[in-house]
Formats: sequence, structure tokens, C-alpha cells
Amino acid sequence: MFRPSGYLARVMRIDPVQRQSAISLASTLVLTAIGFLSTMFFAHTVGPAILGAYFIFVAYYSVFNLFGDGGFGGAAVKRISEGEDQDAYFTAFIVLRVVLVAVSIGFLLIIRPYIPDLASPEVFLWLIVALIAGALTSVASNGVYGRGKVGINQISGLLDTLIRIIVQVVAIVLGYGVAGLAGGFVAGLLAAGLVNYRFLDLALASFRRSHIQSLFAFSFWTFLSASGYLVFSYADTIMIGYFMTEADVGVYRVALQLTSIATFITVALHTTLYPKVSYWGKQNDLSSVENALARAFTYSLLLAVPVVLGGWLLGERLLYFFYGAAFSAGASALALLLLVQVAHVFMFLQTMCLNALDRPRDSFRVTAIAVAANVGLNLYLIPTYGITGAAAATLATMVLNAALANRALSRTIRVRMELRAVGHIVLAALVMAAVVAAYSFVIPLTNVFVVLGAVALGGVVYLLVLLKIDRGIRDELKELTMGLGVPWPGLL
Repeated sequence: MFRPSGYLARVMRIDPVQRQSAISLASTLVLTAIGFLSTMFFAHTVGPAILGAYFIFVAYYSVFNLFGDGGFGGAAVKRISEGEDQDAYFTAFIVLRVVLVAVSIGFLLIIRPYIPDLASPEVFLWLIVALIAGALTSVASNGVYGRGKVGINQISGLLDTLIRIIVQVVAIVLGYGVAGLAGGFVAGLLAAGLVNYRFLDLALASFRRSHIQSLFAFSFWTFLSASGYLVFSYADTIMIGYFMTEADVGVYRVALQLTSIATFITVALHTTLYPKVSYWGKQNDLSSVENALARAFTYSLLLAVPVVLGGWLLGERLLYFFYGAAFSAGASALALLLLVQVAHVFMFLQTMCLNALDRPRDSFRVTAIAVAANVGLNLYLIPTYGITGAAAATLATMVLNAALANRALSRTIRVRMELRAVGHIVLAALVMAAVVAAYSFVIPLTNVFVVLGAVALGGVVYLLVLLKIDRGIRDELKELTMGLGVPWPGLL
């Protein structure tokens, strides 16, 4: 008989990093799948123009939410995760967050006449509501995350996505268009906040000027680094919307979303490792940081490499059948954006380590150089080459950012890769690509079921080859799988 308490005890015996990574990975996988399916529905229902308008709404929300956070969210997570004066730091963060969101909304009201994309009263109202909801949610989520409750944070993220998409689907069916998509976005934020508040065990407490100063010392550089990351995330979207059309934004962002599957392991590991690396750094246990980072590279590339090769072979067909004929125009951008995700693995994990090791200034310097290059390349390439130019600009500057982050981090720890394991991943992916190419040659990719068959075949071949040639990866996956109570196939 299945006993929940016995199962929970078995899961809790798994190494904490492995257990939390598995929870993060499962949550991210579900989020990715739900996001893909919902975007496919929206693409077929409302088309690229309305979808592009929603992506622009999200871009502006992200920009003004960053101003409303001021980097204090990351600073609060860092200080709370260090284990000293947690309630005081938490309370100081709340005060700062309230002040900044008020300033951010006031600034938005002043400049609204100069932002044509926010001309719609409904969309603008939802943007204001979203900023307030985001502030309320961030208070709880950063507190929970700083306390090391990564699983709770991931569950809240899952609920955010579920509620958002359910509300958005209903709104689209009822004909609410962009306003309906924006309303669903707000509903998801509020749902995530409620979950995090349920498990928040920090309390309001008096704080001193020293707590504010400590948050300021970290947040200034965190804010600047986050600003740089935001440029990578949304500068191309805003510039495409300025130089081209909302439909082009929709095509580009859909292609970018399709490539994001390559990094959901990276996102899961980033979420899990940040508080761990912060603690190890505080204890001067740098060898644990080095080993964790090397393993994170391996497991991130475990998915990124085969996705890149598979995307090159099947990307245009996936865009055509999954999203519609209008979106297949993004195939050339997709090919470059797949490489962006590989560079993103190294940039994301290395800048995470810089921040967690209390070196946000170095993280900012690295990002600032890449940001300047990104803006310049986007301004030059988008008017001439459209969305393909935007993808090329992002690729060039993401590689630059990763290289500079490596240089900065190498001054503190030995940054290395597990070359043998990575070699096995590349070899297995090449075998997979050969099989998929042969499949596509024999069976023309003329309908969605044939394309899905190619994806499934490639995944099975890749997994079988990799587990056959790399005993280390196989044994770790077997241990984790069996620890979670999932039977391991005898053939593997």
C-alpha cells in the first residue's frame, strides 16, 4: 500500500541539492509544457499581432517592475540566506519595496503620453494593477526563497502559470483580447503570492540603518546587473515593436519561447543553487561551489545540446504545425536563438555564482559591457535584417557576456567543465541528429504527427545512447529516480 509518510521520508533522504533540483526541474518542466500549449492556443486563436501586443505589455511590466524592485529583492534574498538578522532584513525590504513601487507607478503615469504601445486605457490600467500585484508577491516570494524553501517557491511559480493560463484562455474565448491576456497575468501573480505567504515564516521586526545600508550595498550592483539582464530579455522585443510591427514581435517571441526548452534545466539549477552557493561562499567552502558549478554545466548541456541539433533539423516544421503558417517566418531567427540558449547556460550560471559569492559589482561590469554591445547591435541590425538581426545581436552579446563572466569568476574559483561527460553528451546528440535526419529523409515531414514522431524518436535515441556511454550520468539519474520512488527500467 502507498503510504504518503513513507514516501516523503524516502524523498527527504535524497541529497538536498538533488532533491530540490528535482523539484525545481519537475516544476520548470510542467511550466514549460503549459506555456508551450497555451501559446500554441493563443497563436492559432488570436494570431501574431495580439500575441505581440501582449509580449510588449510583459516587456513594459518587466521594466517598471525592475524599477519598483530596485535590486532590493535580490539583496534581501542574499542577506536572509546568510542566516543573520533575517526578520530585520525582511522588514527593511518591505519598506523599501513599497516606496519604490509607488515611485515606479508615478513615473509611469508621467511618461505614459510618450509610450504609444500603452495607448489602450485597459492595457495601461492592467499594467498598474500588475505592478502592485508584483510588489505584493515579491515580498513573500523573496522571503521564502531567502529562507531556502526552494520547493515552495517553485510550487508557487507553477500555480502562477496555471492560474494565469486558465484565466487567459477563458478571457480569449470570451473575446477580451490583449486585456484578457493582461488580466490573466495579474491573476497568476496574486495566486503565487498567496501560496508564498502561507509558508512565509519571517516576521516584521525593527531594523536599523545598518540593515538598510547593507541592502543598499548589495542592491545597487544587483539592480544594475538585473537591468542588464532585462536588456537581453526585452530590448529586442521593444525595438522590434518600434522598428517593425506587433506581428513581428509575436513571431520573434514565439521562436524565442520554442528555444527556451533548451534551458529549463539551467533555470531549475539556478534557482536551487543560488542560496547554496551563497551559504558555501559565506563559509569559504569554495570547493563545493566549484564542484556544483561544473556539475550544473553538465546537466544544463544534457538538454541544451540535443535541443539545438534537433531544432536545426525540425525548427521550421515545429513553428508551422505548432503555431501556424504565419510563425514559420521565424525559422531563421530560431536557428540563431537556439545557439543563444547554449551561451545562456554559461552566462546564467556564472553570473549567478558572482552574485551569490557577494560580487555583484563584477557581475554588473560584465553585464554592462554586453548590454552596450546588445543595444548597439540591435539598433544596427533590426532595421536591416529584421527579427533575424535581433537574434544575431542577442547571440553575439550573450557569448560576450558568458566569456566576460567566466573571466571575472575565475579570479575567485576554478571554473571548469566535466569534459568527458560533455563529450558524451555531444556524441549522443550527434547520433540522435543522424537518426532524425534519416527519418526525415525517408518520411517527409508533412503533418504534425510525423513531426512529433521525429521528436520522440530523437529523444529516445539520445537518451539510450547517452545512458549507454556515460555510466556516471546513468548512475546519478538512476539513484535520483529510484529515490523518488519511480521504477528504473531494467534495460537501462
